[in-house]
Amino acid sequence: MTEVYDVAIIGTGTAGLSALREVRKRTENFAIINDGPYGTTCARVGCMPSKLLIESANHFQQRKILGTFGIEGSEHLRIDVPAVLRRVRHMRDEFVAGIVDITAGLGDRNIAGRARFLAPDELAVGGRRIRARHIVIATGSRPILPLEWRRIGGARSTGNQRIFTSDDLFEQADFPARMAVIGLGAIGVELAQSLTRLGVTVNAFGAGQRVGGLVDPIVSDQALAILRREFDIELGPRATVREENHELHVSTGTRDIVVDAVVAALGRQPNIDNLGLENLGVPLDAQGMPQINATSMRIADLPVYFAGDVTNELAVLHVANDEGHIAGYNAMLAQPQCFRLRVPLTIVFSDPNIAMVGARLTDLNVAELAIGEIDFSNQGRARMAGENRGVLRVYADKRNGLLLGAEMCAPRAEHMAQLLALAIEQRATIHSLLRMPFYHPVFEEGLRTALRNASTQLEIKVESDLASCDPVGAIALD
Repeated sequence: MTEVYDVAIIGTGTAGLSALREVRKRTENFAIINDGPYGTTCARVGCMPSKLLIESANHFQQRKILGTFGIEGSEHLRIDVPAVLRRVRHMRDEFVAGIVDITAGLGDRNIAGRARFLAPDELAVGGRRIRARHIVIATGSRPILPLEWRRIGGARSTGNQRIFTSDDLFEQADFPARMAVIGLGAIGVELAQSLTRLGVTVNAFGAGQRVGGLVDPIVSDQALAILRREFDIELGPRATVREENHELHVSTGTRDIVVDAVVAALGRQPNIDNLGLENLGVPLDAQGMPQINATSMRIADLPVYFAGDVTNELAVLHVANDEGHIAGYNAMLAQPQCFRLRVPLTIVFSDPNIAMVGARLTDLNVAELAIGEIDFSNQGRARMAGENRGVLRVYADKRNGLLLGAEMCAPRAEHMAQLLALAIEQRATIHSLLRMPFYHPVFEEGLRTALRNASTQLEIKVESDLASCDPVGAIALD
């Protein structure tokens, strides 16, 4: 017997739950299907547990500069890493429980099992057949782990695991003394720095010449120099891993080191295995993905929508939430709507933060840009806090001053990035931003310096006003 619903949602992560919220506003005739543990990637293995680890690591790191503030005895501080990990898991479980509660009480509409398309409007889940007028695919993603690495060092169930991803790293009772982090995107940078600050000897390896997702060479070089003060980094060819005489070796073209364990931070891949996408009747690319309309989340003219990390685009929570909203909203319409997407925003919670907002430098014509810059090494508030390192660069159209984007590796960048995202969304110009108040002394005065720097390069000139105030020339005042 075939069950019939208005909407079927595959996946109970951020995107799936966001879609569910929209669907429930208009119908109770829905099914939500989930294969595996409940709870979002963010809450279970992503942004929440990783930030818990980072907070402990950063607090412990402060002992190295406490003497400059007149605080003595910091050399006697010790960290209990097993206690740190217990706190990570305890708070993680609280976050996950709150997410799981959302699907509690749905009864038969909450279906556990793996879904497979039989047709664009029909699914098989175990022995059940489900037909829906619209289907939302929000199956998320998982860490990339090469097949040959999976055979190394035993399994988690035996306690001999030596190859980790962000999905299982936080389950450990303690960390080994020597670890390699392979991959220096956002996750790799965060984990390599926090592990180092918790007392692990870390060797980090990244393909290419950039770190943290940065594309601006000046910002990336600054970030790389700062990170290298804490742990060893090698960029270039991708590292390989092998077991030899019971030792774990990580090799590149120029080095071979022995470590106790490896953290694979090679990115994530969409969970589309055995989903039956070939039965949708639309072309699939080399990775088995159909083309997705990014403004409606719809596949061709089918009653099928993708949302969240499964789209293989920017894997961050607010994007997954937005895409789930769009998919769930459109799943209840006869004719789907297209939405204007938010300003791109990515934050890496390293110290200092790495952040990217709006258009990327590689997508812009440098000849048409005014680029403003601030080096935080001599910025007043940053010096007070002992955080005076990093750089921020803003990009504006030199013809009209319109703010287009920014990249930074800077103290408190998570806050300045939010401010700049709002400014770009509101189509602010360099001059209009300089008219807003900057309290003294705050880190954002560094942003003002970069904006002033950009304003001198603009073709458009303005009458003397607050936007054209020059620095006084004294750290205590600017």
